[in-house]
Amino acid sequence: MPLQLNVQFNIVMYSVLAGVLTGILFDIYRILRGVKIPKVIIVIEDLLFWSLCTLIIFTFLLYTNYAFLGVYVYIFIFIALALYFKIFSRFVVMIENRIGKIIFKVFRVAIKTFLYPFRVILKKMGNKNR
Repeated sequence: MPLQLNVQFNIVMYSVLAGVLTGILFDIYRILRGVKIPKVIIVIEDLLFWSLCTLIIFTFLLYTNYAFLGVYVYIFIFIALALYFKIFSRFVVMIENRIGKIIFKVFRVAIKTFLYPFRVILKKMGNKNR
């Protein structure tokens, strides 16, 4: 018995969302990975990333369309991923970089603020020994 039209539409839409989610995860991974890393570490990181990405996408599809994995689900994931990289990837990477800089700055200021009293105490202790 064929699936109802609304169920098929939901499966296609969730497949497209899974493709976009994969693209966003890959952009985050690309930013975190860096540039100058030995090839062996890159291979290990890639295997770990794609394993994690597979688990995330499968879990997403499991909860949204009961893991109905037909051929067209993979086709729509691939189409959405290709369109994401072609159209949106530049902007998402730019936004992710800005968010990363803001988070880094907040952590840096928080750590310096937290360590400041200790630096003052250590400095005063150092002056007494002279």
